[in-house]
Amino acid sequence: MTETAPEDLAISDRLDQLTARAEGAEVSLAWILEQLHERAFGLFLLILALPCCIPFLYGVPQIVALPLMFVSVQIMFGRRVPWLPGKLAARRVATASLHRLAERAGPWLRRIEAVSKPRLGVLTRRPMDHFVGAALVLFSASILVPLPATNTVPGFAVVVVAMGLLQRDGILVLIGAVLGTAWIATLLFAGATLVSLIRGWLGL
Repeated sequence: MTETAPEDLAISDRLDQLTARAEGAEVSLAWILEQLHERAFGLFLLILALPCCIPFLYGVPQIVALPLMFVSVQIMFGRRVPWLPGKLAARRVATASLHRLAERAGPWLRRIEAVSKPRLGVLTRRPMDHFVGAALVLFSASILVPLPATNTVPGFAVVVVAMGLLQRDGILVLIGAVLGTAWIATLLFAGATLVSLIRGWLGL
């Protein structure tokens, strides 16, 4: 039987394959990046963002947000292969967490795979991918906001954009971008309203 080429594997299958190869109690982000080969950008974004979709999860989003932002900056500037500096690459993730992530995310990823297809490809390649990268930087930055549940919506937005980039599906990229932008706008509006209320209370 002919073995499926890595680039032909479905995204959910590639995630399962990655977790099956993980050995020991922990793996580094550098190791994960090494396993992703030619689809490294989209898959790395996906793997980093998936834990951020879990509501009220603390610690993990803050671990992955900086690498997520760093990779997004590289997309914004048109780099073709992702790279992490030593300190970020050395960050470690529990192997058990990777397995749980694959189990939880698998069914949802397969649903997205079932409805996605190459369309509006202009949004997934140059020069539009520079703008997509800039949006991902903002979404990643909002994950760092130290407020309850603030990681969930931008995390999901990054996941949808990453799936769109991997599937060459501009509709998914657009949906993720709109969702993340709406979230950023909501945060800014809420912040401005709070500042205005505080100034009113203080009589400023």
